[in-house]
Amino acid sequence: MTSEVALLRQRAQEEAARFPALLARAEQLAGTVLLGEHGRRRAGLGDDFWQYRPMRPGDTYRQIDWRRSGRGDGQFVREREWQIAQSVLLWVDPGASMRFASDKNLPTKSDRARLTALAAAILLIRGGERVGLTGWSLPPRRGDVQILRLAEALSDEGDEDYAEPEARGMLPHSRAIFVSDFLGDIVPVEAALTKAADRGVRGALLQVLDPSEEAFPFSGRTIFESVGKSVAHETLQAKDLKERYLDRLAERKAYLGQLCRLTGWQYRCHHTNDSAQAALLWLYRAMDGGHG
Repeated sequence: MTSEVALLRQRAQEEAARFPALLARAEQLAGTVLLGEHGRRRAGLGDDFWQYRPMRPGDTYRQIDWRRSGRGDGQFVREREWQIAQSVLLWVDPGASMRFASDKNLPTKSDRARLTALAAAILLIRGGERVGLTGWSLPPRRGDVQILRLAEALSDEGDEDYAEPEARGMLPHSRAIFVSDFLGDIVPVEAALTKAADRGVRGALLQVLDPSEEAFPFSGRTIFESVGKSVAHETLQAKDLKERYLDRLAERKAYLGQLCRLTGWQYRCHHTNDSAQAALLWLYRAMDGGHG
């Protein structure tokens, strides 16, 4: 066996092992969140029992559950559940810039983005929703098989430094989750959110950053190079760039927040040294109509 074939086989085995590991970690993370009552559950027409409640004016005697009422002094009505299954579409940045971590003890931005997005998908699917990817590669569906498909799809990586949000295939009045560092060209982000708003799609935009990207802990001679090697810049006084860099980053974050407000989305910046559970809770509440 040649060294090239051996290397190819090793890489294939590594790739095949990635998404089950991601899935196991996402399952564990999702398990830390108490599902409770799902935001779209309500009384109405349906087949599943939801709750008993005391009889109210306007109820008919035919609605009374006599077996439950016989266990007490009051009269109780048996309510059924009405669930409006929502389609939720994910886009997780596959670009090379997401594969950055400033410290070996920190996850890469990509790892955190995939983990929280997949854990959110698990919670949503098990809450009765349909989840898929933007574009047409994986339409929204329910079930454990769909979770496996999502885990596999989210394990793919792109070659470009900064990927553009995929805004095709978004169903009218669905919901969406976009996860990226959003450090690339802002124009495709604007176009994607504008297109989503035009179709009545509301969603959550989670910006994932490494803590060093907020602190800019560089001084002296420094070579800045993109993960994909397409961009490089050398400076003898990195400290002189700090103020301008931090101003530009603050402008980008403020603009993303404004863009989300204008299009009916929600925005949050998450750092990889913070708890993944905090990011997951925010995403889940954003999908449930709450605000974080």
